[in-house]
Amino acid sequence: MSTKSFDGVADTLFIPLAARVAASTKFPEYFCDKKSLELADIDAVKRINAKSNEYTMLASISRYYCIDRFATTFIQKNKECGIVCLGVGLETMNYRVTSAGVHYYQVDFPSVIENRSKVLGEAENETLIGCDITDIRWTEQVDKTKPLMLIASGVFQYFKEEAVLKFISDMKRTFPGAELVFDATNEVGIRYAQKYVKKTGNTSAMMYFFINDAAAFAEQAGVRLLESRGFYAETRKIIGKKTGLYTRIAMKVADDKKRTILIKVKLI
Repeated sequence: MSTKSFDGVADTLFIPLAARVAASTKFPEYFCDKKSLELADIDAVKRINAKSNEYTMLASISRYYCIDRFATTFIQKNKECGIVCLGVGLETMNYRVTSAGVHYYQVDFPSVIENRSKVLGEAENETLIGCDITDIRWTEQVDKTKPLMLIASGVFQYFKEEAVLKFISDMKRTFPGAELVFDATNEVGIRYAQKYVKKTGNTSAMMYFFINDAAAFAEQAGVRLLESRGFYAETRKIIGKKTGLYTRIAMKVADDKKRTILIKVKLI
């Protein structure tokens, strides 16, 4: 398959997809995304994976792995429910984690949703919503009568803290009782990220938001902290010995120093 089939789709949109393809190929016992593997022959995916490194790939996949577990637990508990993926891009979670009665709401900028449609189409278990996530008009398309889990994966880092707090406040008012799952890094981690972004010259992708203390942030946001955890516990347990030395060290340091964390809160 050639990226010529997807005119106008930027290579950057394929980066998370490429990571899912790489992990599903190399470590299927840990993470296997059959839908992503169907797209393994896209030129951009092959090009990205040819120059990517193992730790970067697993940083992305470990986040997916953990969020999939959160969603699975939520679905098992609630049966009939909705999953809202904020900044969805080409995420294929609705193929990996699903069951009867579960509906996905995929929210991203209109141009991204248009490109998603080119690459993935629209599945029966999803509604595609082209809208800036901070423009809460998108919430009008979500069924509020069923339990909801909102997922912001790789999203909040690009906001400043006041914008994240406002967004959470808007979601509390709109979806009271819903769960929100998101990832964050701490202050040291965000400094490394900013340094990297400046080095690459891609200042339009500068990162700002960080969390040093999940409990303190939850209190500040007026939400109930349900869980806070590192990315890599299961990764290290299941495939740690199959990864390179640098990857093993980097994963341990990230967990020990809480450089990368996943947070689950209840909107109250």
